Amino acid sequence: MMVVITFPDKETQTKARGFLLRRFSGKVFKSGEHVFPEAAMAALAEANIPFMVHGKASYEKQVAALRSAATGKVQ
Repeated sequence: MMVVITFPDKETQTKARGFLLRRFSGKVFKSGEHVFPEAAMAALAEANIPFMVHGKASYEKQVAALRSAATGKVQ
């Protein structure tokens, strides 16, 4: 299951984004919402990065997250 996560400020968001995108497939929206697997919450908590969970991601957001993960660099 994918969840919607936000961060309390820009600095935390930047730190968390780098942390998450190295470990998980997900999507960052212009609205500041981040869609990642549930396991990302445990990783953020373990790294002492504050975040807020807004619940399960809608189907549309989950599809967007999967599409962005599938559009990697082709060699």
